[in-house]
Amino acid sequence: MRTRFCLLRLASAAALAAFGGLVIGGGGLKAASPSPDIADLLAGRLKWTASAPLIGPAPATDQSCAVKDPTVVFHDGRWHLYATIKTAKLTNMEYLGFADWARADAAPRRVITLDETYHCAPQLFFFRPQRKWYLIYQWADKTPKTGFFGPAFSTMDDPGKPETLTKPAMLFLRKPENVQRWIDFWVICDSAHAWLFFTGDDGNFWRSRTVLGDFPKGWSRPELVLRDKKDEFFEASHTYRLKGLDKFLTLVEAIGPGGRRYYKALLADRLDGDWRPIAGSWGKPFASAANVRFAPGVAPWTDSISHGELLRDGCDETLTVDPARLRFLFQGCTAAEREGKPYGKFPWRLGILEPVR
Repeated sequence: MRTRFCLLRLASAAALAAFGGLVIGGGGLKAASPSPDIADLLAGRLKWTASAPLIGPAPATDQSCAVKDPTVVFHDGRWHLYATIKTAKLTNMEYLGFADWARADAAPRRVITLDETYHCAPQLFFFRPQRKWYLIYQWADKTPKTGFFGPAFSTMDDPGKPETLTKPAMLFLRKPENVQRWIDFWVICDSAHAWLFFTGDDGNFWRSRTVLGDFPKGWSRPELVLRDKKDEFFEASHTYRLKGLDKFLTLVEAIGPGGRRYYKALLADRLDGDWRPIAGSWGKPFASAANVRFAPGVAPWTDSISHGELLRDGCDETLTVDPARLRFLFQGCTAAEREGKPYGKFPWRLGILEPVR
């Protein structure tokens, strides 16, 4: 295991020499050249180049078989990344902080054990009204009689100090009676409300809201926004504000041919508005094996574009991205690596997509 991931890091650094300014330049978002045309995004005409794997499971340990479900912000000169890991005893999270993506896999790993039960799939943002960092995640609360599985939160004053995260607390007092399945929770705010979006691995897409002054409590009864076939609208929905466009973008993971994961994209004018697909199929995806090529010198290492996060233009609760400088951090692995394994054993690694220019 040690040899494999040492080689992974060496291969990544070499291959990235030809990759975009984002990766080589560390903070790099400002150094990267703009995407070709915002109209390509709005029309769903997207093509991507994939980096080599940038982050794999912790080297030289058998602590986890994958690193997945990443959330990341750039703050105070460093990238702060939280992700899911699966150990022999628990599904929980870890933190990595680094200045340069080319050396991200060498960053120290800090395992986050907030509770001795299942907790994972994080989302990180700075909530300006309270001047606190929030980590939103899914948690299996085992408290007798009152515990349930659902969206939880912890707070801290510094995203680089995960050891200061507060103990888990649920967003809801109890599970809403109209929701059978929920997973992969995502918060985004406008000028008046905080909005919670989630999926259920069953084709359903939900939202709830609370006024900013009541956040993180006071959520409304969730309403069903969209319904589709199970594999067509599966999980890992992430919603962003598009800078300069007065529009919102939702990405959602689907299951394509042969079990390959990919992302669709939908657009809305308001967070309580109607969502319309702009890249809604395997043949016309936001990101899939059908529209992703590998950077020069990078051997193909994934046929799935799975649970990911757009790199944001800022780190606050508005979840703003610059549509002219899109970058997508994602998890990937190959069909051969998944063969004969349960989902929890898939060896997910993290890479970055940037638009073809």
